[in-house]
Amino acid sequence: MELKVVNIKGEDTGRVVSLNDTVFGIEPNDHAIYLDVKQYLANQRQGTHSSKGRSQLAGSTRKLGKQKGGGGARPGDIKSGVRVGGGRMFGPVPRDYSFKLNKRVKQLARKSALSYKAANSLITVVENLQFDAPKTKEFVAMTKSLQVADKKPLIVLANANKNVYLSARNLPKVNVVTVSELNTYIVLNAKSLVLTEDSVAAIEQIFKA
Repeated sequence: MELKVVNIKGEDTGRVVSLNDTVFGIEPNDHAIYLDVKQYLANQRQGTHSSKGRSQLAGSTRKLGKQKGGGGARPGDIKSGVRVGGGRMFGPVPRDYSFKLNKRVKQLARKSALSYKAANSLITVVENLQFDAPKTKEFVAMTKSLQVADKKPLIVLANANKNVYLSARNLPKVNVVTVSELNTYIVLNAKSLVLTEDSVAAIEQIFKA
């Protein structure tokens, strides 16, 4: 697949880039995508949720009534989970939600996500971005010129660029990442993908295996 390279004003530069079919043109694997997104979201969970059981509460342990003859269940202490103010039964405890996922499955998932974007013509290739200083106004103008301002764009850079990042930081629907930070979730979460020329080569270098 070949795409035109445009400048930040949306004008054709006369250059084209060829997207590698082994990265941008595979048959997407939805199950691999599901597993990779599931792992990403699981890794975002802190797992610090906790509640106090009866053994963790402060309170008397005296028996509240006689064993038999009360006409009801055998009475325990005041910290029992069936009593008001007692401990919580089977409550949440701190845990680690992360799980292992094979590298090949991750690679397949990410190539599948990129292939979905390419198949739906949601990829724009722009010449390498250079901002002399952080300018949100200029960044907004660029997204409008590229016709992605209202399409929740994901801007992918080959290397970190502080001025580009700071220019987009205050824009709620814009995400700027480097190729090394690219993952299935953020690719699918974006409605359009804006790649710089350098990032195309970097992505193919990482994901072609």
